[in-house]
Amino acid sequence: MTTKIPNYGKTFALMREGCKTQWHDYITHDFVNGLADGSLPQEAFLQYMVQDYVYLTHYARAWALGVVKAESPEEMRLCAATVDSLINREFSLHIKTCAAQGIDEMSLFNAKEELETVAYTRYVLDSGLQGDFLDLILALAPCAFGYGEIGLRLQDSVYPGHPYENWINTYCGENFQNVCVEVGHLVDLAIASRIGDNPEKSPRWNKMQARFTKATELESQFWSMGLRAGK
Repeated sequence: MTTKIPNYGKTFALMREGCKTQWHDYITHDFVNGLADGSLPQEAFLQYMVQDYVYLTHYARAWALGVVKAESPEEMRLCAATVDSLINREFSLHIKTCAAQGIDEMSLFNAKEELETVAYTRYVLDSGLQGDFLDLILALAPCAFGYGEIGLRLQDSVYPGHPYENWINTYCGENFQNVCVEVGHLVDLAIASRIGDNPEKSPRWNKMQARFTKATELESQFWSMGLRAGK
């Protein structure tokens, strides 16, 4: 599997380094390893896909909140583009996968939320509601960056008939990788305009890192939630 750290911008590199243990747990979770070699139980994958659809509806709303919180036209455009990618591209992976198992989109939309889904989505939304634009995007960023890195790590794992080929190809594909690069640009732009070119020297840095780290931990718990269904 590919191990090279992707270039999603300066802030990503700094924050990834600032939570190395949590990030490693996130991108090498047993759920992810099961996706890689195809051993993940289908029950676990389906549970995850249903809950991830629910998560993504809140995630898209949070990115839409970014348009409200933005302080420049470029920030507004980048947030709006991410909402478009989520609703018109990433949603389709979940809809098609679940439809093949007899679960239609309205059933997905109305699915009961697991506790991990509630914890993660409300953390992200609360970050934006009680905080500023930086608080919001630092809570949002680990999802995009992590899935992008995982997609690149797993792209060489696909074999003929791999049960999770579509999932892997979605996240290692050009469209999603471009989203990660754009999110990285947005984060760097937002921090430079508010904090400066050396954000790690800012009095706010520790709180910014904590925001990113907490979202990373919640990502790992989300994988664990999926695994429960396969036991």
